[in-house]
Amino acid sequence: MPHSITPLPAPLWLPQSQLASLPDAFSLDWLFDEGSLTRRLTRLSNDGFSVTPLFEGWQMLRADECAALDLAAGSEGWVREVYLRGHGEAWVFARSVASRSALQGDGLHMDELGSRSLGELLFCDQAFERRAIEVCHYPEQWLPVDCRAAHLWGRRSRFDREALSVLVAEIFLPTLWTAARANPENC
Repeated sequence: MPHSITPLPAPLWLPQSQLASLPDAFSLDWLFDEGSLTRRLTRLSNDGFSVTPLFEGWQMLRADECAALDLAAGSEGWVREVYLRGHGEAWVFARSVASRSALQGDGLHMDELGSRSLGELLFCDQAFERRAIEVCHYPEQWLPVDCRAAHLWGRRSRFDREALSVLVAEIFLPTLWTAARANPENC
């Protein structure tokens, strides 16, 4: 079941320059790293990285997602929610969305990714241009029940290729911070 149905006030997604209070330098490095998170998690896990799909399907996008994608409120899109795991442990909850109209005929088959990483696909396609990273404290109610916690940092960025825009949000779970701090040489 997707986690976007409960209407909540939209979080305030901000670039680093507009944050009133910054997280510690270690967290900042992870939140605003412009490289591939998939590759970084693969390094941290010594190749023990995997993707577990939680939900994939068409649904009405949240208001903050519509605004970020320059869509009319209430637009329908493809939603993909996954866990990014290290050694089987959920480290990141990721939610990726794209509008129905932009996906149709574009050739990006988000519905066929299965346990493959969308991020890796986006970083391997040179035609995608990544916009600025924004962060927020992700609403607890939007997280899967088994990983709900207050004040978790999330980041998102938009990837554009011609008429297609994909919005990727990644929420860093406490298990990631534990693993990263325990293995700083692999970060």
